[in-house]
Amino acid sequence: MARPSLREKLASSAVGTLHTFGFRGCSIQDITEAAGVPKGSFFNHFENKEELAIDALRRYIQSARIDLLFQEGIPPLERLKNHFAFLSGRLAEFGFERGCMLGLFASEMSQEYPRMREELRSVFDAWCGAVEEVLREAQVAGDIDPRHDPAQLARFLVNAWEGAAIRLKISRDRSPIDDFFNTSFKLLLK
Repeated sequence: MARPSLREKLASSAVGTLHTFGFRGCSIQDITEAAGVPKGSFFNHFENKEELAIDALRRYIQSARIDLLFQEGIPPLERLKNHFAFLSGRLAEFGFERGCMLGLFASEMSQEYPRMREELRSVFDAWCGAVEEVLREAQVAGDIDPRHDPAQLARFLVNAWEGAAIRLKISRDRSPIDDFFNTSFKLLLK
């Protein structure tokens, strides 16, 4: 098995470091130390910290299991619930301290870093589009009210999820997630 390159060490380590401490809360030195690589090697692999943060965000999204939304043989609303349940498991894994990297970067970087803002816009658009597709399937199946606009409902669900992920960093428990699930799946999408 090949050893990971310095770039790979930096990039994979940055996901955890940036997610734990935020963009502003950690330095390039912190990231290189966490990766176990010399600080001078950073600029051989990344133009700047923003480029590394964009790479870390992409890696974070790849691990978000969007594929759960499209599993064959499972009813649409169950797939949607499974997706959010997976995300809630990731939040619980870290003691409800980290929240979602998207919300973290949006609050820290969207004003001063236009490349990150565009990356986040793209990620949110893709996520909302995937949720919208599942909601359209649920409408066709007769599982949700046909008067709902699936695009608007998808944006609402993603926005509500992000709000819950921010709130749990304060409560340090799953109550915001439980509120999200109860409101979304027992009231709104019943």
